[in-house]
Amino acid sequence: MKIFKEIPTQKPITPILDSINLPSDIRSFSLSELENLANEIREFLLYSVGQSGGHLGGGLGVIELTIILHYIFNTPFDNLVWDVGHQAYPHKILTGRKNKMQTIRKKGGLAPFPSRKESEFDAFGVGHSSTSISAMLGMAIASKESNPEKKHIAVIGDGAMTAGMAFEALSHTGHLKPNVLIILNDNDMSISENIGGLSNYFSRIWASKTYKGIKKSGASFLKPLPQAYHLARKVETQMKAMVAPGTIFEELGLNYIGPIDGHNLKELKDVISNLKEFEGPQFLHVITKKGAGLDPAEADRIGFHAIGKIQSIKNKKSKQKKYQDVFGDWVVDMANKDKKLIAITPAMREGSGLVQFSEKFPDRYYDVAIAEQHAVTFAAGIATENKKPVVAIYSTFLQRGYDQLIHDVAVQNLDVTFALDRSGLVGEDGPTHSGNYDIAFLRCIPNMLICTPSDENETRKLLTTAYLHNGPASVRYPRGTGPNSNIDKDLEPLKIGEANIINDEDSEIIILNFGTLLNEANEISKELKATLVDMRFVKPLDEKLLSKLLKKAKVFISIEDSSIMGGAGSAVQEFVSKENLHVRSILFGIPDKFIEHASREEMLVEAGLDVENIKSKLSKLL
Repeated sequence: MKIFKEIPTQKPITPILDSINLPSDIRSFSLSELENLANEIREFLLYSVGQSGGHLGGGLGVIELTIILHYIFNTPFDNLVWDVGHQAYPHKILTGRKNKMQTIRKKGGLAPFPSRKESEFDAFGVGHSSTSISAMLGMAIASKESNPEKKHIAVIGDGAMTAGMAFEALSHTGHLKPNVLIILNDNDMSISENIGGLSNYFSRIWASKTYKGIKKSGASFLKPLPQAYHLARKVETQMKAMVAPGTIFEELGLNYIGPIDGHNLKELKDVISNLKEFEGPQFLHVITKKGAGLDPAEADRIGFHAIGKIQSIKNKKSKQKKYQDVFGDWVVDMANKDKKLIAITPAMREGSGLVQFSEKFPDRYYDVAIAEQHAVTFAAGIATENKKPVVAIYSTFLQRGYDQLIHDVAVQNLDVTFALDRSGLVGEDGPTHSGNYDIAFLRCIPNMLICTPSDENETRKLLTTAYLHNGPASVRYPRGTGPNSNIDKDLEPLKIGEANIINDEDSEIIILNFGTLLNEANEISKELKATLVDMRFVKPLDEKLLSKLLKKAKVFISIEDSSIMGGAGSAVQEFVSKENLHVRSILFGIPDKFIEHASREEMLVEAGLDVENIKSKLSKLL
């Protein structure tokens, strides 16, 4: 493997890669040609991600594996399913998209993850973790009669294997026993010592056709003697347990092979070629290095998981706080004041702003891995013992713990605070990561308090308000930075359900803002000479103020960075109906469609939530 000290800024010379348009082009390559191709892909990936920004570390770790999978299997006829998709950049490069890699995550460019709309080689669209085995199993069962020769492969990372969904799918796979291959891409350095002569030796034996033949014939010979057969099977199981951590997969009904070196092309080629012909579910454990081939990325796997453009990184001097930093400061300050506070995150310590908290309060910090359902019920359990859990979770990932939120938290009215990061349109990661629906799916749940701060200072105040409220509460805030408002360091709560009048024009036009589009709302209100209210709360609404304003208004306009259907504006419409008020409504929010990846600003324009689009629509309606 060629090792790089830094990300190249000049487009590399890649003659072998340039000769490839589709995976079928590499299937006649020699092993040495495949090794040279791996070096070229690694250099090209470093260059292209350096120009575009995006996920880097995972892709660098699976270059050799990606090459071998496309070399051995007849993609796209055979189904290759990538979990999450952070690791799928080399797959995109090999499947006809290398010339578009610099457009990745940009409006109109390549999707950040595999997408069925983008390529026939993307067997399943992804974005959230731990779905690959379930999807691949469904494909295998559905095509068993119509295409029995079709192969099905899932590549899942070690992080994604921490989710219960992955083990549910493994259990079902072991029960149905289809001819599938599950590859665990394990880049956790803590078990890398298992790669060695003994484990590799036995992995080659277990994955050899000779051993499989002996095992099959031996099983037929020994089955009349059940004690001897079970003894032979037990010896194999114990041998595997000595050199490999695969016993759990064997117990689930899968044939475990590994661990093997995920950067050794010959090893991968020999083992996977044999496993392709085996009957039943196969589980291959592959050890890789996240960020392999780039020295800084190998040393800092978290920092190089995803990067911005090289020039953007060099020029970035802004010290403006992101919303996640506002939360990070608040949770440390509140923990200093209240020893009952316990912080929980489902594998999002850095993204949620919990690094400082985890270092300062290690005994009160829990990263439960990619297990959102468990995170919510774990918090519920903590709340029953007179502690105060704060769950720091992305809005889009809270969707995965919805039943637990209702059944385990809200029904019991437990004191759990949800800090919903990445709410609203998030930008380059696209529709799978946008937090469009939390207002709609939370406000229908009894006992919930729902807060929508408009800036950094309001975020801190409403976090305090939600935390001190005795019951389930959520505070939603977007990705990135806000308007750079001054932040009060006190920990005083706001009055629950009390809105904030920004300007009172005694107008028949009322603008109700929910969330961080307040600057846009302010500009509109000045042009229309309208009364502007920052509502702060979706549940409960400030019904007293609304009743006063809407009784004499001709129209109210609601603005929110969340779905129109079931959103905050809809909540006001329900109030108007309940109170039998005669007032027209115009709702601005995210329309009933998935908005594809682009910058956050471009996505807001697409949703009609920028100032010019709002003005244009209002000029026609008012």
